[in-house]
Amino acid sequence: MKENYLAKWLNNELTEAELAAFEKTAEYATYKKILAVSDEMDAPDFNIEKALEDLRKRQPEKETKVITLNPMRKIMRIAAAIAVIFVVSYFYYNSLDETISTQYAERTEVTLPDASEIVLNADSEITYSERKWDEKRNIALDGEAFFKVAKGNKFTVTTEDGHVTVLGTQFNVENRKGFFEVTCYEGLVSVTYNGKETKLPAGTSFLAIGGKIQAADDPNSSLPSWMNNESSFKSIPLAYVLDELQRQYNVKVETQNVDLEQLFTGTFSNTNINLALQSISTPSQIKFKLEENKVLFYAENTP
Repeated sequence: MKENYLAKWLNNELTEAELAAFEKTAEYATYKKILAVSDEMDAPDFNIEKALEDLRKRQPEKETKVITLNPMRKIMRIAAAIAVIFVVSYFYYNSLDETISTQYAERTEVTLPDASEIVLNADSEITYSERKWDEKRNIALDGEAFFKVAKGNKFTVTTEDGHVTVLGTQFNVENRKGFFEVTCYEGLVSVTYNGKETKLPAGTSFLAIGGKIQAADDPNSSLPSWMNNESSFKSIPLAYVLDELQRQYNVKVETQNVDLEQLFTGTFSNTNINLALQSISTPSQIKFKLEENKVLFYAENTP
């Protein structure tokens, strides 16, 4: 890379040919990231008028001397300032946590630095420190995710309601508002909820709804149903079922004269919304209307 490319790039003085050549260099991506972070860093407030007034009070009046700086020295000072900003920005950028999230009707897979794997369900988010991963394998989760953890040091999943600790295993964690469920599919999982620890061997689950621990059915498969494009429930309040429908299809759900506390047992498809609506409405003895991205569920006797 030519030495003057960086300065000319910062001043927007590169020609199209020079810019194209500069963007192909290995340094360009690094400078681009550092510059982006630098733009986000806020400088502290500084009242220049007050500072000048304070300076006048501390110094006696005397004849002002004009000193002409060596132009090269001025350039070197500017270059040094730029270098300091780049270094600070670089370390700031590399100290940031990694955050990965999904939107409604979206799913994504994540491979961690130790080759552990995570599959994020719709409307979910994880945060972790890639730089400190070897020291501390800790994931913050908001939503639902399936974990396939590589063997190694302690692996912790922290949620708003509780946390899960393992060494190497496969498990699913769902943490929604008022809903917390952990299912172990392989190995042994330790769940801490309200300060109390529960050990979950493979093929068992832990469930808490509305802050109360509930009896949980054992899983009947080797993976959570949502990874097979289905959402399954066993004696779960209808309100949580409809919330999951919204997440899977990115639709707005409204209800009229519907008992949202009634318990629902069943499964709906995550790929066919009409089939899903039938699967929910029929056993719940309610009806529905679908208009574009809006669904209304209402009782059969609603006028």
